[in-house]
Amino acid sequence: MPDGFQSPFDNIENAQDYLVLLSEAVEEARQNVAADLTSDANVKSPRRLEAVRLALYKLEKLEQHIKSSRRLLNDLRTLRRLLFEERTEAETSKAVLDRKR
Repeated sequence: MPDGFQSPFDNIENAQDYLVLLSEAVEEARQNVAADLTSDANVKSPRRLEAVRLALYKLEKLEQHIKSSRRLLNDLRTLRRLLFEERTEAETSKAVLDRKR
């Protein structure tokens, strides 16, 4: 494997970018399923109606998990910056002053 090869999960920022794309795809899928649910022409049987409702529920749950994962990655990025002192002293002191206000 070449040294320059990067996967979507080589660092936190790449993982965050991946989750943004995944979030957009899930949102689009959820909108499509919601449109199917409101369209009477596509929902002909009670069984299909129940399946579409279940798919919509699962997509909504997936959206929630992705949002939670994005917040967790952001927290990890912040912790990494604090642990490895990636923030400059000016940024750190400004953040402390903002919290006191």
